[in-house]
Amino acid sequence: MSEQDIWLLGSLLVLLMMSAFFSSSETGMMSLNRLALKHNARIGNKGARRVQKLLDRPDRLIGVILIGNNFVNILASAIATVLATRWLGEAGIAAATLTLTLVVLIFAEVTPKTLAVLHPEKIAYPASWVLTPLLRLLYPLVWFVNLISNSILKLFGVDQGNSEAQSLSKDELKTVVWESGHGIPRRRAMVTRILDLEQVSVNDLMVNKNEIYGLDISEPMDEIIDTLRQANHTRLPVWDGDPNELLGVLHLRSVSRLLSSNSERQLDKEAIQSLLDEAYFVPESTPLHTQLFNFQKHRQRMAIVVDEYGDLEGLITIDDILEEIVGDYTTDHAQSASTDLHPQEDGSWLIDASTYIRDINKELDWDLPTDGPKTLNGLIVEQLEMIPDNAVSLMIGRFRLEVLSIRDQRIRTARIWATEIEEYDEN
Repeated sequence: MSEQDIWLLGSLLVLLMMSAFFSSSETGMMSLNRLALKHNARIGNKGARRVQKLLDRPDRLIGVILIGNNFVNILASAIATVLATRWLGEAGIAAATLTLTLVVLIFAEVTPKTLAVLHPEKIAYPASWVLTPLLRLLYPLVWFVNLISNSILKLFGVDQGNSEAQSLSKDELKTVVWESGHGIPRRRAMVTRILDLEQVSVNDLMVNKNEIYGLDISEPMDEIIDTLRQANHTRLPVWDGDPNELLGVLHLRSVSRLLSSNSERQLDKEAIQSLLDEAYFVPESTPLHTQLFNFQKHRQRMAIVVDEYGDLEGLITIDDILEEIVGDYTTDHAQSASTDLHPQEDGSWLIDASTYIRDINKELDWDLPTDGPKTLNGLIVEQLEMIPDNAVSLMIGRFRLEVLSIRDQRIRTARIWATEIEEYDEN
């Protein structure tokens, strides 16, 4: 082997290593987690900043990588052909083609790209030291190649200016949260509930107007005092005869002094009305995440929910929204929900039809539809398209329901069976 052959063989090995570098750089750059890259760049990682700058123009990055990769591969092919021809004659051309193809495929493509996929940051960050000055050096050639390439793409209706930035949708972010549970234990459910707030509106959580604990100022004074003494809430809506005739909201702290035995004689209806705060009204369709910010903005903790005509529909507090995020942290809500659900020996459940569907789904881990009526009574009536006169059975998805009690044009109690999904699909 002559000295010239040794130099050619050494050059061939160097070119193969350069080919492996360009192949791994391309895969490593494109395999990076862009959100992690942005985070690392924001906290001051210089390598991440260089890579992010390169990825801001992916056409230029790919251009310089492919120019370098194709150049070294073609040059390596030429050198391999020269060496094979010298050693094997005419047969060396076929031998060089076959051998170099296998060598490039294994050592300059598959192996470095696999490594780059497994460890993109370890490949991309150091590679940016070489690719950044190389891009500056070859910029005229890269610009010319990209000009032709982008022109061809435009002929096919591809506009690179409209390429979507890599970002996560809400559902994708929820998946990331659950998949990274080892990193944020016990907080996954809270994060996903926050992401779901915009899908839930005020009327999904409000206390229905028929269940509001309030103060009727038209009642006798003795009953009003009993209502105040038995109240478990710090704020009570006050109305005159009918909840729609709302006068305001009474903070019990304002009357606590007058409720003492020595001052009770000073407590009369006029005194109560003088202590009322103005009620805070919100539309029933307000998304929960908006209402949470509105509570903060207006420095309120309780709101009266009204429909599009201004009629009272219910009541919601900031605690209701916080419980939707962190889960129940008071016993009242959990107890009130559970006391409306009664398990039976046959596997069915007796449920108060005024119970909210979302509460039923949360308590029993069911999937009754929640995109329509909010209560079980409303769901059954919607399915039947009438108010039943007597007991009736029906199917809603995989759930079999039987109306048991009807009073005052409302379904009072229903029995529900949750059938197996496989059984439901077969039917």
